[in-house]
Amino acid sequence: MTQQVPSTEPELAGVRNFRDVGGLPTVDGRRVRHGVLFRSGHLAHATEKDAAFLASLGLHTIFDFRNAADKKLEGPDVELPGVRNVNLPLSDPADGAEFWKMVRDGDLDQLRGILADGKGAARMVASYRTIIKERTGEHSRVLHALAEDSVPALMHCAAGKDRAGLSIAVTLLALGVEREAIVADYLESNAKHRRYKVHRSSTSASAYSPEVMELLSPLFDARAEYLTAAMETVEETWGGVDAYLERGLRLTPETRERLRARLLD
Repeated sequence: MTQQVPSTEPELAGVRNFRDVGGLPTVDGRRVRHGVLFRSGHLAHATEKDAAFLASLGLHTIFDFRNAADKKLEGPDVELPGVRNVNLPLSDPADGAEFWKMVRDGDLDQLRGILADGKGAARMVASYRTIIKERTGEHSRVLHALAEDSVPALMHCAAGKDRAGLSIAVTLLALGVEREAIVADYLESNAKHRRYKVHRSSTSASAYSPEVMELLSPLFDARAEYLTAAMETVEETWGGVDAYLERGLRLTPETRERLRARLLD
């Protein structure tokens, strides 16, 4: 059986992990509308052809969740005419400039020290929990903007996996998308053509040895346990999704209905 690839998922040369979130099912039988909500990695390396495609989407707003260190490393997003750019830095899931310097430059013993024995995955889980608990203001701003006028919208961070992944998941929760569909969309970031490439300072074979890549994998994988930890944090902190949306993100039932009207078929 041939898989149908949507026309809104082209092979972009300089933008990784791009996709339309349209088509995902809600618990009440509706679906996310195609062409209104997109996600990707950063747009700093977009080619002219990539930029032309992105411009053709009719985007109203691009939400960029990168921080200053990301922008210094990758550069600013490509300019798209008539599109509003909103920068809302979120906690880096493996935050800390020193930590990432170690990832790029550290030798095997140093990487073992910070990542071995489950420490890499534990760091990611802790960071996902932190984003849910401490970044309610940013997520509230995104949802209110989407409910008012900011669609079509594109959400991205560096790899389009963690910070954008969580922001998309929060949006999908607000829309009432089925939990299994939210997880499945999140895990799409593991596809080979989507993955953020591991960059290390040394070009020697040992810098990319099987053990090094295994140690780094928790940082570059989309793992269901990470998103599950975020969902558990919603339950533990607010007692459920509705309370999280209302008390944590200040989303009134009326605003939530406007959001659903804009983004659902």
